[in-house]
Amino acid sequence: MERPTPDTAGDLIRWASFSCALVPVVLLGYGTSLAGAAGAALGLAAVTAVCRLLLRQSERGAARASAEEGAPRRGRHGRVGSGAHRGGRHAGGDTPVD
Repeated sequence: MERPTPDTAGDLIRWASFSCALVPVVLLGYGTSLAGAAGAALGLAAVTAVCRLLLRQSERGAARASAEEGAPRRGRHGRVGSGAHRGGRHAGGDTPVD
């Protein structure tokens, strides 16, 4: 039986959200003004939101990379095989090229 993979990004976001709630309470307990505690809470919430966005984007990229691992490799422009290349200098017949 396979063990489910832990949702480490989700755990991280849950702890960050908990901190967003806990830090202003602690700041108020130590005598910080309500405006200062609210500012800290908003700053932490903004940082948490950005981190969540980056973590989810990273997870999608990792999932996409692991899905493409089994796919066959293709050429630079998506063509398979070597074939003739376009562009560049082509000598006609036995004409020497400088």
